[in-house]
Amino acid sequence: MEAELEQQLSKIRVQATSKAPHQQQHAAMLLAVEETIKEQGAPAEPASYFATLLTLLEQQAGTGPKGLSGTIIYLLSIVLPGVSHLMLRAKFSTMMAVLSQSLDLASADVALLRSVISCLETVLAAQDAGSWGLPISQGTFRSLLALSTDSKPKIRKRAQEAVSALLSRPPPPAVVHPAAQITARFVIDTLSAAKSDAQAALHILQLLKTTDMIWPSEEFGSLCEALMQLPKLNMPFVTTLSFQAIESVFSSATESLDEDQFRDLLIDIVDLKPNANDPQASEAWLKIIQKGYTAYAQISPDACFQSLPDLIDLIIPDIELGKPSTREAAAQCIWATIRECIPDSMLGSTGIAQVIKTLASGLSYRYRESWALVFLLIAALFQRLSKFAHPSMDGVLTEVANMRMEPEFELKNEADAVLGAAVRAIGPQAFLEVLPLNLGGDLRKDQAGRAWLLPLMKSHIRNAPLKYFVDTMLPLADSLSVQGKQFASKGREIEAKVFSALSQQVWALLGGFFNVPADILKSFTPSFAQRLAVELLESPDLRPTICGALQTLLVAVHTLANDDSGLGPLTKQQALAAQTHLAQFAPDYLAQLFNVFAQSPGANRGYMINTITAFLAVITSADINATFARVCAMLDEALKTHKPPAAAELTERYLEAHSPPNAHTMMDLAIIMTPYLDTEHSLMLVRAAHMLAKQSEDQTLQKKGYKAISRLAEQPTGSAAHQLIESTLGAQLIPMLIESAESVAISSRRERLSLIALLSRNLADDQLHFIPAMLSEVILGTKEANERARSVAFDALLTMGKRMSQGGVINMAAVTGDVSIDDDDESPQQLANTEEFFKMIAAGLAAQTPHMISATIAAISRALFEFQSLLSVDFVVELLSTVLMFVVNNNREIAKSSLGFVKIIAVILPKDVLEPHLGEIVTSILKWSHEFKNKMRLKCRHILDRLVRRLGLDAVEKVMPDEHMKLLANMRKRQQRSKRGKEATAVGGQQQQAEGNGATQVEAAASAASKKTFGNAYEDILYGSESELEDSDDEEPNTMAAKGAAKGKGAKADRKNGNGQGSSAPAKASGAWIKEDAEGPLDFLDRSAFTHFSTTNPTTKERRTPTAPKMKGGKFVFEDPEEEARKAAAAAAMAAAAQAGGEAGGEDYYLQSLTSKDAFYHTPGQKVKFPKRKAGDDDDDVEMASDNEDATAAQPKPMPAKRGKDNSGNAVGREFRAKKAQGDVKRGNIDPFAYIPLNPKSMKKGAVSVKGNSKKEKRARNMK
Repeated sequence: MEAELEQQLSKIRVQATSKAPHQQQHAAMLLAVEETIKEQGAPAEPASYFATLLTLLEQQAGTGPKGLSGTIIYLLSIVLPGVSHLMLRAKFSTMMAVLSQSLDLASADVALLRSVISCLETVLAAQDAGSWGLPISQGTFRSLLALSTDSKPKIRKRAQEAVSALLSRPPPPAVVHPAAQITARFVIDTLSAAKSDAQAALHILQLLKTTDMIWPSEEFGSLCEALMQLPKLNMPFVTTLSFQAIESVFSSATESLDEDQFRDLLIDIVDLKPNANDPQASEAWLKIIQKGYTAYAQISPDACFQSLPDLIDLIIPDIELGKPSTREAAAQCIWATIRECIPDSMLGSTGIAQVIKTLASGLSYRYRESWALVFLLIAALFQRLSKFAHPSMDGVLTEVANMRMEPEFELKNEADAVLGAAVRAIGPQAFLEVLPLNLGGDLRKDQAGRAWLLPLMKSHIRNAPLKYFVDTMLPLADSLSVQGKQFASKGREIEAKVFSALSQQVWALLGGFFNVPADILKSFTPSFAQRLAVELLESPDLRPTICGALQTLLVAVHTLANDDSGLGPLTKQQALAAQTHLAQFAPDYLAQLFNVFAQSPGANRGYMINTITAFLAVITSADINATFARVCAMLDEALKTHKPPAAAELTERYLEAHSPPNAHTMMDLAIIMTPYLDTEHSLMLVRAAHMLAKQSEDQTLQKKGYKAISRLAEQPTGSAAHQLIESTLGAQLIPMLIESAESVAISSRRERLSLIALLSRNLADDQLHFIPAMLSEVILGTKEANERARSVAFDALLTMGKRMSQGGVINMAAVTGDVSIDDDDESPQQLANTEEFFKMIAAGLAAQTPHMISATIAAISRALFEFQSLLSVDFVVELLSTVLMFVVNNNREIAKSSLGFVKIIAVILPKDVLEPHLGEIVTSILKWSHEFKNKMRLKCRHILDRLVRRLGLDAVEKVMPDEHMKLLANMRKRQQRSKRGKEATAVGGQQQQAEGNGATQVEAAASAASKKTFGNAYEDILYGSESELEDSDDEEPNTMAAKGAAKGKGAKADRKNGNGQGSSAPAKASGAWIKEDAEGPLDFLDRSAFTHFSTTNPTTKERRTPTAPKMKGGKFVFEDPEEEARKAAAAAAMAAAAQAGGEAGGEDYYLQSLTSKDAFYHTPGQKVKFPKRKAGDDDDDVEMASDNEDATAAQPKPMPAKRGKDNSGNAVGREFRAKKAQGDVKRGNIDPFAYIPLNPKSMKKGAVSVKGNSKKEKRARNMK
């Protein structure tokens, strides 16, 4: 029985205890059917279920309760997909006779009808073309069509799905489904009556929208005519669905209609253009136009092109007036028609001018909100017209460039895309004729310079003639460089740097011109090659540019020369000729590059290596070997006088400014030429590398020696280098690696491990002793601090394991170097297999250092993950028992690796092997359940979580000690909480999907993308899931609180937006603003007027207008805006109160009770309190005004000011008192040096004295 059917039936069986009656009935019926099959001795397969259920259905027909028939039909709908088509064809009449009795729409329930529809779909899909001609088949299909317009949504949806599935898969060998004629007539009749029954028409349109079929040609015209009449009914939803239905039927339009009929259909569709403000109808209409004209271009390209200008002129207003979605749909439609409806033969015709004029009108200001889309269309037109865009689109190009040069233009990136498309289409020469750079001697007084075009052109020049660069751009670069030097000689450094940068930008265009030019043979002359060589030597700033350009040229030509497809810009013969031409200059360039390479700093030579490699690919083997011989000679000379550099001379900072020793440089050059050497010169390199790898004085040379041998070993099988490595492996390389194991530098370990991995691949049977000899070094390499070294060590370990699994015999005497073994002793020969390899690794468990033991356990874990299928169960169990002893080790390094091993076996071992040792595993790892260092507790919990997933919570609970049951209870809670969260997420996702919201899918995709992976399955198991667990439960309340806070913030944001809509609230209507300046009224006829318009309100960005400070006593007084506002508010309140008081009687006693000297107030406890008054406060209500002089004379004279007070009695410095705090200085006023003014008299020299030390007192003491 198929697995899918068994899975569905198993879900029904468990419903026997369900509380829902219909589910109990389904389960009971299924169990009864299975019991019947078992009693009959029939196999439990779909055919047996089908025969039993059909018999029961025949018995219940017309007599049994409808509920029992419904249950049988429900089970049949599940079983029928697994029944063979031959059996369904044989029982077709019986099935139709029985099922037709259940198609009573008046009395049948929804669930029964859905099951019947599923059965009918399966049975009809199994019939051949001849059976579809029977009346019973046609009648059954008509019933499905009738159900597809049913008023009940679930029945209608299921029927439409069944009809669509049947029509999309016609029975072979028919191309058009036999029921297509019936469907077409039914659809036409229903649509014709749309005016009286619009609901049925909507349902049929929905069916057409989702059905992908070929319609019969004799009915296609009537169908299109019926669809075209629907928009005239002025029903918006019917109009939209009719457009969508027309779009779906266009797939068969080219096969069903001739050219004239298709043209007439398109004309009718064009005449039905809806209003641009109706987004749904407009978008559907635009999709029809796009699909229709694309198909029309295949039928009649010339006629389609003739109608293209009028079509674009009709659609372009939608980009201006439509909604944002309508604008994008219109732009997509125009873009598709430009790409598909302009044949190659019409690229230079006059009809293109009208298309250009229409698109150029989109650059006017009224299209400002859609300029990004207009730029996209113009770029597409440049791309389609290619070289024919010049000179017809020169005006458009100039307009875009002028817009781009405006300083406040906002769509610079979009304009750059148009200019870049123009460069690719018409080439740099025509582009600069339209838009000259205006630099140097090319400067025009009436135009500004366009130096900003240089970096733009750099990335868009393709297949341009090299002659233009040599004749025009190179002299311009020289002129700019000369001007820069002249400015430098005059001391004008800024101008000098500007012109020097411009010269380098012109040189940067060389890479684009070297991208497969067609005139390589003519323009790459010896003089030009000599100029490039001179610049390489004399201009360090231009070296990366020239090297990159040469690399681009050489790689492109070499690729085309070896390509037989003939699809490139050059044919294979042209590419071979260009490669031969460039090879003539290769020796001179290589000599020049070698000199520059030796003189350049060590940190900036990567681009030179790439260029040298590109030249080596195009020259002959004889030239390469001759060059290598010269490099080896220079290497020998350099080694004679070489002294190992100091450690400070090997740092990156030092190498950024200094070149490395000559011996290092020559060795680098020798390694670069490794893939191209013959046998003789490869042997020279092996000898040199052998000598360098054995020495230990210079670590860098040792590393390069290992690297050279590795590059030779990497060459393909059968090459001269690979054959040499095989011949010298046993006699030279293996002894060298064994002897030099003690003198390996730290920096050389990665290259040495890489060499060990390469040599281990093809070891002969008499060379297998190399594996145990190097195994300990490889194991230690898995604990290297360098990540790449660790990765190489693991690769070497697996390579050794694969070679050991291939079999052979290991000479153990060659491993130890001891050949004096007696015959009575144990044989030194050992068979090579996977178990023996694991025994060799496990020998490291007896080491004396924790580091070696930890590395050994890590190596066993990795090897077991890779080769566990090649090991016996007993051996794996023995390994498990051995490593579990180290889990309880007190050394954390050993325990950490041991926990990693346990994590691996918890995943890869079968359940029957893992379960007997569950108690031992759990007891061992629980030792670290309370250790926080190195995340030991987290690792322990993660292993337990893995074990629970594999073996179940109950199995782990049986072996869990009592003191750790809380941990298991916590894990159970987490499991239940996670399950509830997933269920809630699933329910929410279904609801959002039903509402048409795709946020759930986006969040799921983001969640999946956020999960960290490590590149291979082993590291995913070892490290990948630890982040899923939290270290303690204490984090959960914090997490929930954080979620609650986020929710609260979201709610606040929603309240701010209003109506609880949040960020999904509709955006405000777009508008336009004019940005004024101080130059006068805006001239709307000026070409730059559009830069003064903005789609955002400029007043929203408030700017504080600076005000001039006031002058008081010759000093600046800066006012505090807040203080001034407070005073103004108080003055306004006083004025209002005075006015009100004047009307009432002249005085405001309430205000006086709050502000006078005798003011008081009541506390909440009805106690009277008087406000605290500070020293120096004004008593405005103390002094009474007097008009006579007697009263004035009677006033007492003011007393001298006390210390700390002025003549008015106010505290000195009170104006600097802070309003709310006890600070020193109030904002908006000057900063005092002190609150008490300094007396100028007391500041005279000698005036300030200490008591008893004044001059007068000293004189008195002296007289005494």
